[in-house]
Amino acid sequence: MLEAQGIRKAHPGGVILEHVSLALDGDETLAVVGPSGCGKTTLLYLLCGLSRPDAGRVLLDGREIGGPSPDISIILQDYGLLPWKSVAENVALGLKFRGVGRAERLARAEEQLAELGMGGRGRDWPGRLSGGEMQRVAIARAFVTRPRLLLMDEPFSSLDALTREKLQLILLEVWRRRRVPFVLVTHSLEEAAFLGRRILVLAGRPSTVAASFDNPGFGQERYRQADAYFDLLRSLRKSAEELW
Repeated sequence: MLEAQGIRKAHPGGVILEHVSLALDGDETLAVVGPSGCGKTTLLYLLCGLSRPDAGRVLLDGREIGGPSPDISIILQDYGLLPWKSVAENVALGLKFRGVGRAERLARAEEQLAELGMGGRGRDWPGRLSGGEMQRVAIARAFVTRPRLLLMDEPFSSLDALTREKLQLILLEVWRRRRVPFVLVTHSLEEAAFLGRRILVLAGRPSTVAASFDNPGFGQERYRQADAYFDLLRSLRKSAEELW
């Protein structure tokens, strides 16, 4: 499905990513963790075509990604909502760019909002929403175009702990229904262990994939209370302490 082969990327200050390779199957989720400044966001931009690697390739279904693709949606840290547009209009932006008529795109936006627990809020303005509600709108906007791949950059980092956990559960429920594979970059080892079927650890300068963990308990009922979850967290923390 998605494959990165030997990616290298340099910024004016030097090389930030070197020899980064990964693969994501059509029913998988992948969490990427690493210290601040290690290139996690840069990696997402490379995966979605917003940036090009200096060496290596990024492939979607065997075809090299040369620029932004309608098959890929990305959720950034700052929500990216337009304050002068209603909630439904914000959700429908991607559909508008694709030429979908106004009535249809707003209907699909309202349907997607309802799936994320925001039914009846389409006419509200972003300024009236809480942080958790704004993030639900951002997730709705990502899913409404029916992407084949979802990329997320610290989507819950600005939320309080309980809201964050609730939205993680909502995201997991949508994934179960839609089976849209996703790549999540996060500072939170707990979040990675809960949402990643596989977890990659970036480390070094320049950064590369320094460790990889399978997560066979991913998606289980009450996984946060399971021994397997805490065992994985201990392994992730040990790896972070050694590598970062």
